[in-house]
Amino acid sequence: MQLIVTKEVQCPYCGETIEAVIDCSIPQQDYIEDCEVCCRPINFNVTVDHEGEAYVVVSHENE
Repeated sequence: MQLIVTKEVQCPYCGETIEAVIDCSIPQQDYIEDCEVCCRPINFNVTVDHEGEAYVVVSHENE
């Protein structure tokens, strides 16, 4: 199991695909990170299952 993985996500504002670096040692994460393209704040909700697979859901900051 890799502890650090990279996932591609789509910015909910500008639609550009960006890479998110995920720490799989933390099973549940919620954080805000700015889009690399449009600089707007994206809410990241990350869940890591028992096999180490990371699932990422992104949304507008206030959703």
